[in-house]
Amino acid sequence: MKDGFDANTARKAWMSLLARAPEGRAAALLDTAMVRPAFTWLRAPEIGGTMVGARAGATGAPFNLGEMTLTRCTLTLETGEIGHAYIQGRRKADAAAAALIDALMQTDAAEMLRAAVLDPLQDEQTRAKAARAAKAAATKVDFFTMVRGED
Repeated sequence: MKDGFDANTARKAWMSLLARAPEGRAAALLDTAMVRPAFTWLRAPEIGGTMVGARAGATGAPFNLGEMTLTRCTLTLETGEIGHAYIQGRRKADAAAAALIDALMQTDAAEMLRAAVLDPLQDEQTRAKAARAAKAAATKVDFFTMVRGED
C-alpha cells in the first residue's frame, strides 16, 4: 500500500503544468520574469518517441495505446540544482525552458517563479478547461425532457 505522503507532489504538479503549456508560453513568462541564469547541459534537448500506455475503462487491463513524439532534456545550474523536462512534440526551446524552470524552482527564486510563471499558466489552463467544458455542455441532450409522442 502506498504511503499517503509524497515529497515530490509539488514538483510533479509544476512539471505537469510545464508539460501542458502552449508552445512558447512558459519561455515567454520566464523571460519576462527574469534573465536566464547560466547552466550546463547534462542532456541537451533531443527528440525521440515513447510508448503511451492506457487501461481499458481506466481501471481494466493495461494496453499500449500507441507512440508519441517527445522532447527531453536535463540541465544543471551553477549552484548544483538539476532540472528535467519531457515535453510532447518536437519543441526543443520549450523543453529547455521547462528544465530551467524546474531547476530554478529548487532555489530561492521559487516563490517569484511561482507567481510569475506557474500561477499564470495554471490560470490559463483552468480557463481553457472551463471553456472546453462549457462548449461540450452546450451539446448535451437531456432525454428525460423529450416528449415521446405517446401522450
